Amino acid sequence: MSRAPDVDLRRGRRVIAVLAALATGLALAGLLLGPLPLSPWQVLTGLIGGDERLSLIVLEIRLPRVLLGLMVGASLGLSGAALQGLLRNPLAEPGILGVTASAGLGAVLALYFGLAQVSAWALPVCALVGALLATLGLALLAIRDPNPLGLILAGLAVSSLAVALTSLALNLAPNPLALSEMVLWLLGSLRDRGLDDAALAAPFMVVGWALLLSAGRGLDALTLGEEAACSLGIGLGGLRAQVIGGTALAVGAATAATGAIGFVGLIAPHLLRPWLGHQPGRLLLPSALAGAALLSAADLLVRLVPTRQELMLGVVTALIGAPFFLHLLLRGRRTLS
Repeated sequence: MSRAPDVDLRRGRRVIAVLAALATGLALAGLLLGPLPLSPWQVLTGLIGGDERLSLIVLEIRLPRVLLGLMVGASLGLSGAALQGLLRNPLAEPGILGVTASAGLGAVLALYFGLAQVSAWALPVCALVGALLATLGLALLAIRDPNPLGLILAGLAVSSLAVALTSLALNLAPNPLALSEMVLWLLGSLRDRGLDDAALAAPFMVVGWALLLSAGRGLDALTLGEEAACSLGIGLGGLRAQVIGGTALAVGAATAATGAIGFVGLIAPHLLRPWLGHQPGRLLLPSALAGAALLSAADLLVRLVPTRQELMLGVVTALIGAPFFLHLLLRGRRTLS
């Protein structure tokens, strides 16, 4: 009787090991590949500061990009898996539910009113507040009406409102330079980010990851129903606050650092369910690793595709994620019918 859980545990560990190796390999490729390919020795020389030109390429350009790709991808993948577990909806994702757009609105307002020029903390804090308000509103709605379709529609409404207010801010931009800055930031990219950006976002993300990863047991119990979860000693209010706070911190910091990047949180958990099943707690850490690998691979793609102007990362993830979301939606309708 105890063999099945042991097999599942070993399979879960193998999946985590493979994903960790994949994310590490993509990060190394991100340091080696680019317009000017470098050898492993040149990358090492650049990391230790042995050559000024190599240090500029590795430490100032490629390393921040690789680190932010891993951090932002992990935040989005982990948040998507946790939201799907909390809302008991496989279509839940920070981008689809309007959390990313709301974080983007907060960041745009920080740019619009010049707060980002006053303090480096203003932009991430405004993005966090936007993400927190959106996640809190959706969680309250999920408590009153757990209908999956209604929740998705509410998320789309939140997202539409945030996009509309963001468009209004762009329309009333104080000058062309501010407008260009806000538009480029909204498209989402890892380009031109530095180690300071990674260091600024890291504390918020780490706290968010800790909150979300520690919610696994509660999310597993919630799959049995709210009454059963309460009978197992799970405090639903505390669990919701934990997931909402963790999502707001992780997604808000990610959006503040790189702009709006969507669908990673939707794709990562779904890719893993054929191997790990539908237990939310088992999906959290693998989803974070899968999100990190996905975003690192997408960033490598935009760097290596020969285009006149570098593709924006948020545009690429949207082009991949939107058909994936439509496929899930149609499959869900066929299942219900």
